Amino acid sequence: MPANPLNVRRLAAVLAADVVGYSRLMGQDERGTLDRLREHRQTLIDPALAKHRGRLVKTTGDGLLVEFPSVVEAVECALGVQRAMAERDATLPESS
Repeated sequence: MPANPLNVRRLAAVLAADVVGYSRLMGQDERGTLDRLREHRQTLIDPALAKHRGRLVKTTGDGLLVEFPSVVEAVECALGVQRAMAERDATLPESS
């Protein structure tokens, strides 16, 4: 047992993520952007974090800082979210 129980080492992987083009999207449609971000968090991102044992450390307007117990969990979570977002994007109409 360590001399000071507050000084416990552990291995972790940290994932930092943000939304590409967030400022532009907010400038075009603030309410819609916030609604879509909230929906993505609730239906896609938060469940992926839970599935891969991620612990949300911090959020910013468009960013997340997440701790995982292993690099494998962090990478699998990130890839899963990216794939799911690509599938969602494929169903959207082309923008001009």
